[in-house]
Amino acid sequence: MSTLKNMDRDNLSPQDALDILVQGNKRFIENKQQDKNFSKMREALENIQQPFAAILGCSDSRVAPELIFDQTLGDIFSVRLAGNVACRKAIGSLEYSCKYLGSKIIVVMGHSNCGAVKAACDNFEEGNITEIIKLLQPAVSEETTTLDPERNSKNSEFVSNVCFLNVKKQIQNIINQSDILRDLLDKKQIGIIGAVYNFASGQVEFDLLDSTF
Repeated sequence: MSTLKNMDRDNLSPQDALDILVQGNKRFIENKQQDKNFSKMREALENIQQPFAAILGCSDSRVAPELIFDQTLGDIFSVRLAGNVACRKAIGSLEYSCKYLGSKIIVVMGHSNCGAVKAACDNFEEGNITEIIKLLQPAVSEETTTLDPERNSKNSEFVSNVCFLNVKKQIQNIINQSDILRDLLDKKQIGIIGAVYNFASGQVEFDLLDSTF
């Protein structure tokens, strides 16, 4: 069916799901991606899907979860919004993936040099983009580790720190705003973890300390 066609997805643990993503990202970095037969996958997935992971990521065209984790059709339930913001519609999508499709892990993934984060650092406002910036502003205002007084997009350290903090805050938003996901977390049926993708290396850095496993 897909990359994990020989696995019992119902019995995957959140840690199993994370391990699969880590291994896939390693293959991506080393350019050793698995062969995939998309024709057969399309046939097998015509009437059913059981993605093992749900990923809330940025809409950036350079951050395609299926590619950077070396997965394929039916493996990842991908929710993508600029700045990987956990608005209610995004949270609803994650609820659907975990409760009804059986996803075992939620990954909230930012990335280096994020345009949305930079815009938030500069208090950018224009059209509906402003609504996204509002959801990123808490990370900007609460970032306190940057010593340089220049707190804007020209300061790469500040942008990076805001990016990491934003991932943490979006995870907290998910947990605070979803009874469904909180219940699944309490029962250890799913896990949630933050991550940041690095453009230069291709590596996804997972925040193991703040995971719910």
